[in-house]
Amino acid sequence: MLEAFITTLDPMLMLFSCIAIGYIIKKLGVLPDNSATVLAKLETNVIFPALSFVTMGRNCTPDTISTHIVNIVLATVVMLIAITIAVGLAPLFAKEKGMERGVYKYALAFANSGYVGDPLVLGMFGDAMLSYYKLYTFPLTIGIYTWGLNSLIPKSAGKKNMWKDLLNPSIVGLVLGVIAGLTGAFNILPGFAVNTLDALKSCMGPLAMILAGFTVASYPFKEMITDKKVYIATVLRLIILPAVLIAALFGIKELANIALGLNIGNTVLFLCFFAVAAPLGLNTVVFPAAYDGNPKTGAGMAMISHTICVITIPLMYALMTELFGAPMI
Repeated sequence: MLEAFITTLDPMLMLFSCIAIGYIIKKLGVLPDNSATVLAKLETNVIFPALSFVTMGRNCTPDTISTHIVNIVLATVVMLIAITIAVGLAPLFAKEKGMERGVYKYALAFANSGYVGDPLVLGMFGDAMLSYYKLYTFPLTIGIYTWGLNSLIPKSAGKKNMWKDLLNPSIVGLVLGVIAGLTGAFNILPGFAVNTLDALKSCMGPLAMILAGFTVASYPFKEMITDKKVYIATVLRLIILPAVLIAALFGIKELANIALGLNIGNTVLFLCFFAVAAPLGLNTVVFPAAYDGNPKTGAGMAMISHTICVITIPLMYALMTELFGAPMI
């Protein structure tokens, strides 16, 4: 158990160090104020699509697609459970309907499965496991860009273009990577192109966490840490909800194995873990700020959850290895 804890703690400390760097350079004024926008566009339009494409192109093959399909179905079921729980709990944190309740709904339904989960899985297990993880989180990505963002945008802003949101570079990169992997087209790419994609992929984790630290540093520190509801929501986000969702997934998996004769291993539980036990992302900061709302709640949860998860993720991962054994592909 100690070995599993240390294995997870090391990459978590690396990511947290990058958050601290982003926070410090913002406070010191090393970079201009619009740097968060530039970094976010670089991550979203270049680095994240490169990671998705090269990972899926290299590892998504006809031999593994059947397992991916099963995992996608299970991920969809877990996401629907998470959304149902979030809708039920959000009114306890924000009695009035509005943007604040939307922030809590989003925060309780979705973790930062991409910017935190991706580099963690890649650093701990490598490309093959990351390809399984990327397709596992595909339904979550769709949920975030549809129901999730709709929860954060006030009705007064008008109806959003769902299809435009879905056709973003990250999803396009993932889909093109799957096609390249299944057809074998990835294997005929020139070496320099693959090396370039790999180099961009390696920037994913550090740059995303620097962006998180830089963004959170834009808001008053005292206001972010004095809201008791934020701490309760953070505990739910990092500990209670992951435990509930993983237990539900285990039950569904075992039932499917018995009733349908499927041979679903415990690795899917770890894919779920890294997707749901990650800290809160930055959408709950960016969208309230963009629509003249108060980003204090989202910024507080982002900062506190990114700090506490340095311990909660290694501890829960170590406990999972004791219960279910080490994940295997």
